[in-house]
Amino acid sequence: MSVFRTKSVERSIEDTEAPEHRLRRNLSALDLTVFGVGVIVGTGIFVLTGQVARDTAGPAVALSFVVAGVVCALAALCYAEFASTVPVAGSAYTFSYATIGEFPAWIVGWDLMLELALGAAVVAVGWSGYFSELMASLGVHLPDSLAGEHATFNVPAVVVVLALTAVLAAGIKLSARINLVIVTVKVAVVLLVIVAGLFFVKGANYTPFVPDAQPTPAVHGLKAPLIQVVFGITPVAYGLLGVFVGAAVVFFAFIGFDVVATAAEETRRPQRDLPIGIIASLAVCTVLYVAVSLVVVGMQPYNRLSRSAPLAGAFRVVGQDWLATIISIGALAGLTTVVMILMLGQSRIFFAMSRDRLLPGGLAAVHPRFGTPYRITIIIGVVTALLAGFIPLSALAELVNIGTLFAFVLVSVGVMILRRTRPDLPRAFRTPLVPVVPVLSVLACLYLMLNLPVETWVRFLVWMALGIVLYFAYGRRHSRVEEPSPARAG
Repeated sequence: MSVFRTKSVERSIEDTEAPEHRLRRNLSALDLTVFGVGVIVGTGIFVLTGQVARDTAGPAVALSFVVAGVVCALAALCYAEFASTVPVAGSAYTFSYATIGEFPAWIVGWDLMLELALGAAVVAVGWSGYFSELMASLGVHLPDSLAGEHATFNVPAVVVVLALTAVLAAGIKLSARINLVIVTVKVAVVLLVIVAGLFFVKGANYTPFVPDAQPTPAVHGLKAPLIQVVFGITPVAYGLLGVFVGAAVVFFAFIGFDVVATAAEETRRPQRDLPIGIIASLAVCTVLYVAVSLVVVGMQPYNRLSRSAPLAGAFRVVGQDWLATIISIGALAGLTTVVMILMLGQSRIFFAMSRDRLLPGGLAAVHPRFGTPYRITIIIGVVTALLAGFIPLSALAELVNIGTLFAFVLVSVGVMILRRTRPDLPRAFRTPLVPVVPVLSVLACLYLMLNLPVETWVRFLVWMALGIVLYFAYGRRHSRVEEPSPARAG
């Protein structure tokens, strides 16, 4: 049996009709767009704007967001074609299975399991920190041992993960409604920040818009970016190169639009609605990011911005302390939806892999009443809660980034392969300028991966090695790709 055997697009679609694995189709294009905005707008908009402006790009941080948005748009166009052509749960895992083969699909699925589960736990720990600060502002002080990054047992993080697990298990439509309410609050806070901040913008703070380039101290050892170790290129702060280095940092504020593709089987009109949801959510978030970054560097000189809380700090400087509390509420709302949608994406990828028997098939059971993969959802919720409750995860957060970029590369390559191998497939959305757009997407993602530290690459390769062992020990022998489809057999 070849490890590069593929699962045809027709077979993937047939499997979605098997009664025991059929998910409820309740989502619209608006639901998908809100899911995308919900998972993209998180701490990035509240933290990275100031961090990158102060240390890397200066007032031109807005250009860094534009560059990062363009890189994401290249990958998003590839995702949109795949999602409309293969409207099946699993996102990059399913796309890779249809084009590159079973083993690469397993690798990307295993990679996405790391990205989404670890990402949800990291964000839950951040949620706990914001919750603790908000409670302190109301006069209730939570012990450090029970809340925040260094808690012995992080109670708020565990509680929010388990509560969101219950919501996800109870149905996709309920999840969508709750997400809509919280995202509305989050976007309202961001718009308030933009509008209120305009009254305190000073034109002098934009000069120079692109500060003169300055060499940064070289970082050595495992902390050094891979591009420095391999090519001897030392990162530069400010100048045009600083804008691109800043883009490598703020890119991670955009992570999440790919999760929209994991809800393909629960979308009413996937061929039409998935491309709309993916591209619209990315466009909305890019506009919000650029607007916020322009406002915050206009309110305060870029070299005086707070690294940890730039928006709240900028409003305190101009005497508007009340807005700092509002921003904390917005950040809390933002992180809530990020945790929920990352777990949603993780459960659908796990579901697709279990349905293919690369993981135990019994886990792919769908609840008869709620129409959700409830066993997988509960398992993921418990594991994520334990990670968030006991392990300080900030040092591992960059694993989320490299996992996402790796998935983007495979999806971009897959679009070119499927165009060549299956030109006959109906495509409701077609990536423009193939192969130019997919090739640019691959090159841009690889460049950003090279800017990650060596230690992140080492951890990533160790996780991949574990996945390879598990595939050959279990997945390859139990795969049902060559068996008849249950839907066809029935």
